[in-house]
Amino acid sequence: MGRVAFVRLRAPYMHRYSGFHPRVKSYSFVGRQYCNTALTLASTVPARARELTCNAGSKMEPIYDDANMEFSFEDWLFNSWDVGIMLDDLDKFCSDNAFMYYQILVEVRWLLKLSEIPEVKGVPTFSQETRAFLENIIQDFNKDEELEVKKKQQTNYDLKAVVYYLKQKCDGHSEVSEVLDFSHSMCTSEDINNLAYGLLIKDTINHVMFPVMADLCKALCAMARNNAHIAMLSHSHGQASGTTLGIEMATFAFRLVYWARRISQVPIFGNFAGVVDKYNAYKLAYRDIDWPHVAQEFVTSFGLQFNPCTTQIESHYHMVELSDILVNFNNVLVEFTDEVRRYISLGYFGQMMKVENESYTYKLDPFDFANSSCDLIDAKSCLSTIKEFVFTTHWKVNLTDIQVTRFGLAPSLMAYKKFLLVIEKIEVNESRLAEDLEKNWVVLAEVIQTVMERYNLPEQHEKLKELTRGINVDKESISSFIENLDLPKEEKLYLLNLTPLSYIGEAENLAKLIDEALGSLLGFKIN
Repeated sequence: MGRVAFVRLRAPYMHRYSGFHPRVKSYSFVGRQYCNTALTLASTVPARARELTCNAGSKMEPIYDDANMEFSFEDWLFNSWDVGIMLDDLDKFCSDNAFMYYQILVEVRWLLKLSEIPEVKGVPTFSQETRAFLENIIQDFNKDEELEVKKKQQTNYDLKAVVYYLKQKCDGHSEVSEVLDFSHSMCTSEDINNLAYGLLIKDTINHVMFPVMADLCKALCAMARNNAHIAMLSHSHGQASGTTLGIEMATFAFRLVYWARRISQVPIFGNFAGVVDKYNAYKLAYRDIDWPHVAQEFVTSFGLQFNPCTTQIESHYHMVELSDILVNFNNVLVEFTDEVRRYISLGYFGQMMKVENESYTYKLDPFDFANSSCDLIDAKSCLSTIKEFVFTTHWKVNLTDIQVTRFGLAPSLMAYKKFLLVIEKIEVNESRLAEDLEKNWVVLAEVIQTVMERYNLPEQHEKLKELTRGINVDKESISSFIENLDLPKEEKLYLLNLTPLSYIGEAENLAKLIDEALGSLLGFKIN
């Protein structure tokens, strides 16, 4: 595959990449808001690239063109001030180095598996020393070893480069070097890659995405718990009954916990059945071996679930499920963002780091939330693209799917980490919440009507409609209305002592139930 040049446009507040593909001889400028395009572009080229830089609108001039220049996962994903911090964990699992590690892992383990089958005469049963030697090749793989693999990519075929690398590593080991070709015997690149990607996705979810998602859930649960007692006016299509800030936050926390738990229930599938997945070569070469059983043992040894019936391309429906779950998780966060931005505009929330509006000096901009929301929109675009793509890549031989499946997680991870920083900045303006409640004694009409219904007083709705429509309802008008009701003395006293601030029902207790939901989330992972 041809090399690609990335262009960094240096303009104020603008971070964009441009990709030039020598085969099509054209540039495609992409911004962060078109994340799926950027990811697809980045995923279709090798990590080795030459960087060009230019001032916006000027002629491009190459700064360096070094064949050994390497970019980490985040370098060519985004050029943003915060990427190095936000995506460092993801780089450990989704970089070229990580993917090569998983490819080498599968290749070596397949050779070890064949050595355990007596009917495969070409591969002897390895000694413990030989097995340890092969396992060390896996464990010792690092960035320097990655460069050795990439030097062998003159084949323009990454997996063949891995095979050549293994031959080099085993060249001095007589027991292994003679049979090393069996590491790729009878299998295809898809056999190796679908397991490698399955492991990559599983480890990324378990070790990177899920912990941050759990931290988000814990942060919202803490907000719910700490503000469970703070009364506020709830809003539907206008003012509504009293609630607490804690339960308002808890509703989002419950929804996030639901989707986060779902991600732990997604099975990651794999297959290993050769060309078009029918064990053709296996069956011809070794007729007495139950190859479907061997393949099942091999796939499940990695902690993946075996898919027994596929074309050459494993269906990757786990990517569809994961994408759906992440999109839904992200949608909850988008709604939470909108809610918080409304609260900021109402004065309910402040931010420890305040950003003043350029045009309206009396306003504060919820800049951090807007920034996080943009990342979530990018993430939705990426994940939706992957979902649609996976559904249409079931042709007998289609290797394009391996280029896109690992790039949908980065925008989500960036958004989650930004949210964790943003949530810490929120300050609750309790006096403003109390002020809004004090202005809305009309919300007590609901409980008054309920008590009137309990004692079967006539025309409850009509009387309250006459009280509340078209006039400003205050404490005095509510008290006067209650005094004129034909109710028992204790009921009147209860209603007269009620205020919008105390009319919150079980909201405080319900908010505290969030700890139970959080406990059901922690410790989950994809098995």
